Amino acid sequence: MKPTAFCLVLALAATPCAIIGQSSSSSLELASADSNSTSASTRGTAISPTTGANPAGAPFSRFGFGVGISPLGIGLQTATNINNHLNVRATGSFFNYNTSFTTSGITADAKLNLASAGAALDYYPFHAGFRLSPGVLFYNGNSLTATDTVAGGTSFTLNGDTFYSANANSATGATPAYGNASLGLNTTKPAFTMTTGWGNLVPRSGWHISFPFEIGAAFTGSPSLNATLAGWACHDQAQTQCVDLTSNNPIALQVQNDLKAQIAKWTNDLSPLKIYPILSVGVGYSFNVRSAR
Repeated sequence: MKPTAFCLVLALAATPCAIIGQSSSSSLELASADSNSTSASTRGTAISPTTGANPAGAPFSRFGFGVGISPLGIGLQTATNINNHLNVRATGSFFNYNTSFTTSGITADAKLNLASAGAALDYYPFHAGFRLSPGVLFYNGNSLTATDTVAGGTSFTLNGDTFYSANANSATGATPAYGNASLGLNTTKPAFTMTTGWGNLVPRSGWHISFPFEIGAAFTGSPSLNATLAGWACHDQAQTQCVDLTSNNPIALQVQNDLKAQIAKWTNDLSPLKIYPILSVGVGYSFNVRSAR
């Protein structure tokens, strides 16, 4: 029985020199007398990432790029500054994984496909550190697909009823039971996302490297689950009552009705995934593309 681009720099502080140069002659003399202490104090305030005096620079003057990992897969992301409180960020995630498992006697060869892309607005109420990030997954291809087989003579259970996969028989045309299944994690398209976190792909502190952390959820809607069974199945282990599962035979109809009921139970079990978790960590790098105004 499906991520994307999912996680980047220098904020220059204006010095008080221009203000000092434009002051009156008496103010200039006073400023000269205290220039050493005033300059040191002002510079210390300008580079501090927690005082709010460090300007963000001109909009879109700095960019950051990052990579990370989350339940959406391997994530790539890029961000740029809007002002001292806001970034806009684009994300993309992807991951593929093959596995096999057995449930209710049915063996499934499954492939997990994660692929998604979205955008978010990162709001930093304190200029740096903590952030709130509303966003949207405008592409969501997250899904799980599987091919199902039941070896001949093996029992399988659907909705509490037990059946047996038929042995291959060229005389009757019987074949073991088989089927397909798919799980979609993308009912709501596009999907709203809401996360919070710590760290900034476009740091206001002057650092090029950042280590952003994010936690939240994507509201993807209830998962969609589909499954089919074909081939032959038997009502008894001795295989005296075997039927083609695509026929209108009462045994075949019972198997198909039990399959529908089982799908409903599985879907209910998966209902918590209508809110898909996001928990990511990563590393980013950022740089200036033009000077602050």
